Amino acid sequence: MQADYLPYHPSPKTPDIELPANACDAHCHVFGPAARFPFASERTYTPVDAPKEKLFALHRMLGVERAVLVQASCHGFDNSAMLDGMDASGGSYRGVCMVKADVPDEELQRLHDHGVRGARFNFVAHLGKDADIDAVRRVVDRIGPLGWHAVVHFDADRLETLAPVLQSLPITMVIDHMGRVDASQGVDQPAFRMLIDLLEDERFWVKVCGSERISRAGPPFADAVPFARMLIERFPDRVLWGTDWPHPNIGKHMPDDGALVDLLEKMAPDQRKLEKLLVANPTRLYWPETLT
Repeated sequence: MQADYLPYHPSPKTPDIELPANACDAHCHVFGPAARFPFASERTYTPVDAPKEKLFALHRMLGVERAVLVQASCHGFDNSAMLDGMDASGGSYRGVCMVKADVPDEELQRLHDHGVRGARFNFVAHLGKDADIDAVRRVVDRIGPLGWHAVVHFDADRLETLAPVLQSLPITMVIDHMGRVDASQGVDQPAFRMLIDLLEDERFWVKVCGSERISRAGPPFADAVPFARMLIERFPDRVLWGTDWPHPNIGKHMPDDGALVDLLEKMAPDQRKLEKLLVANPTRLYWPETLT
């Protein structure tokens, strides 16, 4: 199966900074291998194989001890590759799935027992058709009793119309990739101001990952830092960070994951906020049972 996109970085650097104990990569993926976990026929892209063994090795090198695997559209509603990675982690990886509105209760419970704690919805043009809003509401009603949250992935220009819908959902919501804003437009751009306004509602969290996606300057993606830093400063208890490995749908600049870790020194120079970002916040959302 021929991949459409760049392979992940073959030899990422060892980070210059040391991550705190129990640091969590709260947004990463496993893809395939396609021979064992075929990609969805309706996918809009074909990634390179990115199996769990490669991710485990990367995390060991980076100093990451826990992770959240996020289901991506290339695998559609078949969460098997994600669950396989979670099962092999011995409980140190949790998951965010994709499910249909008519998913059986038994399947939701099975996903929960494997360690899934959220469901993802896409509103991104290059990933195909938007999630159906009525279906989103039905899924939210189903996952709420399990204590799950919703993860929402959208293009920045969609936020104005999506915000009222998201605000009507009675559930915790996590926004991917800093809302996919355009870093060249600055922190005062309307899309980022709308994101800030949305986050004033304490049900909303945001991931300060995807620097390589919002950057317009290229490596080391420093133009993304002011956005992440503002979000961390204003909402220190509701921010998460992740590598987004293996970086699907990236253009000409495949990021070095070690260099992405080093950006944390600029995003969260306050050690207390860094601990919240990498340890305390993901623990509250994905391993709450360890807090009691």
